[in-house]
Amino acid sequence: MADFIRLAVLLLILLALPRPPDHGGIPPRWNPWAPLRIADPPNVLTPWKLARLGRDGALCREVLSEAPLRATPVPDRELGPGCRLADAVRITRTRFALDTPFLLSCRAAVSLALWEAHVVQPAAVRILGAPVQRLQHLGSLACRDIAARPGRRSRHAQADALDVAGFTLEDGRRVSVRRDWSDADAPAGRFLRTLHRGACRSFDGVLGPDYNAAHRDHLHLEVGGGRYCR
Repeated sequence: MADFIRLAVLLLILLALPRPPDHGGIPPRWNPWAPLRIADPPNVLTPWKLARLGRDGALCREVLSEAPLRATPVPDRELGPGCRLADAVRITRTRFALDTPFLLSCRAAVSLALWEAHVVQPAAVRILGAPVQRLQHLGSLACRDIAARPGRRSRHAQADALDVAGFTLEDGRRVSVRRDWSDADAPAGRFLRTLHRGACRSFDGVLGPDYNAAHRDHLHLEVGGGRYCR
């Protein structure tokens, strides 16, 4: 904890200074001024670098171009009160195959790529003994309010959220949030809980089945709202 506090204080000091003309001696993943790289494991600087992508669409698209996913930019447009697409992409494949394409904001797509690379696939191999081949989802863009909170738009309304329902492994086994979450001691349950915790390193908000009944069958992953991991 003491090391983390010292690092956080140092980071605040660095960020308060003008950008130095030469910072080539700092490794990019520890350099607060260097763009985020999806290949680099997340660290204490990752949330700050991700937030920067939300403010800089061109930089976000540059970072996303490094990801092993098929993404096509879609035009910005208003979809209704509090609902819009801005710097969004249509994704037909992530690191994994998909049953159906979905739309995500660029910032959320980068977070998804980080999570798949540094959490999902390593956990699948380590805990289940086989890599993930396919991702099942329940959708991303939806022009609606947060459940039970009329008048407060969900992050789904801006394609800033994705609901992940499960995975298919390369050996044909399937992992379902609805079916497997409840057995925390079984390999599939441990895998899903590892994914839930790990998502909090690259997404701003994460909700799982223990949050409420509305999330019993998926992991809700979002960016752009408050920070929480439940």
